Amino acid sequence: MGKIVILGDALHSRVARSNLWSLTAAGADVWICGPATLLRGFEAWAAAGIGGSRRFTVTSDIGAALRDADVVMALRIQRERMAGGLLPSLREYAARFGLTRERLALAKPDALVMHPGPMNAGVEIAADVAAGGQSVITDQVANGVAVRMAVLYLLAGARGMGE
Repeated sequence: MGKIVILGDALHSRVARSNLWSLTAAGADVWICGPATLLRGFEAWAAAGIGGSRRFTVTSDIGAALRDADVVMALRIQRERMAGGLLPSLREYAARFGLTRERLALAKPDALVMHPGPMNAGVEIAADVAAGGQSVITDQVANGVAVRMAVLYLLAGARGMGE
């Protein structure tokens, strides 16, 4: 399935956790990358393995994480949750961990760029990367609504409607 990098505020992200479960189950080589303060708890989880066996990599080394990645998913920095001093500043986060064109060049040439939204352009992802040819962010938005509707339909009991 390839190498998938989840970059950013994993600590506050439901997206990071749900993707860890699903992507490791599908056999992906998953890397979680960001400032150490936003990765707390993930190191122990990675060592134990999801479901006791599925491992993933946790690092603050953005170069190692992005090197040869097939997919890079930048996560939103949740400004409303940053009052606890987890980051020195958004400017420093962008300088050290923002997904820029230069950093994306470490990934495979055809690597996909994803972001669950909403985006803080210029913080977790550069505007030219978000709008670039490798980005599937608008597809994510369009397909996300349809997928959630289908799941809710099934959960609401649609499976038994034809019986």
